[in-house]
Amino acid sequence: MTTFTTTDARDDLMSLYLRQWKTLRSLLRKRSGSHDLAEEAVQETWLRLADMKGTRGPIQDQQAFLLRIAGNIAIDFARKDRRHSARCLSDEAILQAVADSAPSPETITIDCDQLRFLAIGLAKLAAKPRTALLLNRCDGLSHRDIAKRLGVSESMVARYLTQALRHCRDHFRAIA
Repeated sequence: MTTFTTTDARDDLMSLYLRQWKTLRSLLRKRSGSHDLAEEAVQETWLRLADMKGTRGPIQDQQAFLLRIAGNIAIDFARKDRRHSARCLSDEAILQAVADSAPSPETITIDCDQLRFLAIGLAKLAAKPRTALLLNRCDGLSHRDIAKRLGVSESMVARYLTQALRHCRDHFRAIA
């Protein structure tokens, strides 16, 4: 067991660092799984060694001390990186947040064409089936409420709706 003065210890640690920096970097790369994090940790280790004013006591195993400093720095960097990653939004999340939910011009054009075709089809339909369909699908009325409005039975409303839906289906098939 060798003990050193504060200045000797720092100088010896610095020279040990210089002799072992490739090994240290390789070890940190294996531990962290990141080349960049290992490089940062090795550089920060150098800075910490250069700033060492004194230790609490004699350093008995300088290599273990150096590895401990570098390892702790790498752990700190990894934690900081995880915290930063957790707070950051991914590119995909940003794009979805910015994405316009409005329909595209093509969708608007297609929808307008279909609406126009539906209006033409409904115009060719008899008045009572058309009214029954509009009251049911647009106003959300029940068969009973439609029957009261049209002055017919509920079963007749069901027939009107069937007739109107078939007519619309056939109209769209004819234009397709």
